[in-house]
Amino acid sequence: MEQGSSRNDGRRGRKESHRPSLLALLVLGALMLVLAACGGETAGGGEGEAEPPEEETTASEEAAGGSTTEETSSEVALTPAEATVSENEDTAMPANDRQEDPAQAPPENPPEGVRTYPATTNGNYQPPLAYEQDPPTNGDHAPYWQKCGFYSTPVETEAEVHSMDHGAVWITYSSDLPQDQVDTLRGLAQEEYVLVSPYPGLYAPVVATAWRNQLDLTGTDDPRLRQFVDQFRVTETAPRSGNGCENGSGEPEVS
Repeated sequence: MEQGSSRNDGRRGRKESHRPSLLALLVLGALMLVLAACGGETAGGGEGEAEPPEEETTASEEAAGGSTTEETSSEVALTPAEATVSENEDTAMPANDRQEDPAQAPPENPPEGVRTYPATTNGNYQPPLAYEQDPPTNGDHAPYWQKCGFYSTPVETEAEVHSMDHGAVWITYSSDLPQDQVDTLRGLAQEEYVLVSPYPGLYAPVVATAWRNQLDLTGTDDPRLRQFVDQFRVTETAPRSGNGCENGSGEPEVS
């Protein structure tokens, strides 16, 4: 009995000796939990501060169509006055057996809304050809040009691009343009270096285009139309500007 009593006393003694250690472990564990919670909040706050720049970068990339700065650097918007003939554009003259007309400098005060596109090439190739803009503003074209004047039916796009290479202004209009406005354009087409024609599926009532420059208009009563014709007809931007558009293909109703 005494031995049994001694064993029981020993067990109780061991249990009592472990209590301080267990309490210390519990306190240490609680401290670690508190520190971990505080550290998690701090880390979470840091991540929260880092997230907005990531969202801003993503928004910028979306605004740029997902392109990098290097990829979009060549697409920086130009003004008409900054557009010069590229080394990849042929300026051989004359192509019309005539003395070229003097070209004017591109305007420094163009009509509001004019878009100026990068230079490409202006080689002569047999149609059909593809263009980035619609209606096209510049690029390779047919070996022949369109005779300037008024057309009530669409003209060959590749031939008209060649006319713009010579300095012509191409005014396109939608099929539902009111007749009185069509008549206004018919009058404009009697001027030199002006070609007018309807354009299938045109996104605006009237679009005025010269080599590398384009302007959308809501109608012929917009004073910017007159300004565009005067400022962009026969400019130094067109590689073969001043070479005329007579003796071209097509038979305009008014010329």
